[in-house]
Amino acid sequence: MREIIRHKYFYLMVLPLILFYIIFAYIPMYGVTLAFKDFNYSLGIMGSPWNNFQNFKDVFHNPDFVKSFRNTLFINLGRLIIEFPIPIVLAIMLNEIRNGRLKRVYQTVFTFPHFISWVVLSGIITSLLSDQGVVNQLLQLLGMEKNNILTSNGSFLGLVFASNVWKEAGWSSIIYLAAISGINPELYEASAIDGANRFQQLKAITWPVLRSTAAILLILAVGGIMNGGFDQIFNMYNPAVYERSDILDTFVYRSAFTDATGFGFSTTVGLLKSVINFVLLFGANFIVKHVLKEEGLY
Repeated sequence: MREIIRHKYFYLMVLPLILFYIIFAYIPMYGVTLAFKDFNYSLGIMGSPWNNFQNFKDVFHNPDFVKSFRNTLFINLGRLIIEFPIPIVLAIMLNEIRNGRLKRVYQTVFTFPHFISWVVLSGIITSLLSDQGVVNQLLQLLGMEKNNILTSNGSFLGLVFASNVWKEAGWSSIIYLAAISGINPELYEASAIDGANRFQQLKAITWPVLRSTAAILLILAVGGIMNGGFDQIFNMYNPAVYERSDILDTFVYRSAFTDATGFGFSTTVGLLKSVINFVLLFGANFIVKHVLKEEGLY
């Protein structure tokens, strides 16, 4: 208590954040019991009867759940393999630019797309690539066949990865640039005097600093692998590509508000997502600490 009183102003600064999580994260957790109940609006959550895990049985026997689960894993593994390394490479490339003004221009250009919402961006993409979009009209004028990117499962997934890289790579590179900025410039000067080239400096100075940051972000990325990016998928997909692009988040949305399967069903799916993410988070942290020998989250 003496420590709290001594640093009372710091605790006061943290208090709004603590209250936010208590009110919006911890208190609503009692709603997880919906996954184990036959929800009745008139009885409420606590008064509704238990249903002997019937919601879990319904979920596991639902073919759409199996399909969306598979798609979620596939899309997020693709994000880890394709999208995760790009911000690191981008940060290293930006760090190699010696002209400060030009470097700031590139940073602004790469960061700006992050502030465009997926609603706006999906509208732009649809206007460009739809059947009567700008791209298809140009192709027709040139006597070429129309593209079917928005309605083809394979090409649509490529569009998902490419658009997310364009939108978020610059923003994600900021944390790596911050790590690089903490490197003492004298290390580069000393290595240059010793005859090290730029690649050798990258390998011996820059990468060891980035590696620990990348390890932490990798743990967080693996821990959120069941979150497939609802905003992007929901605003871009269509029934023609449900087979490969319908993820758990969009499946839950339709289950709760479109298919009328009930809140117990959608809560069960959300609970399963959280449990899987929990296990993956701890597993990734264990691998990073004991296999890669890097600092983990705990």
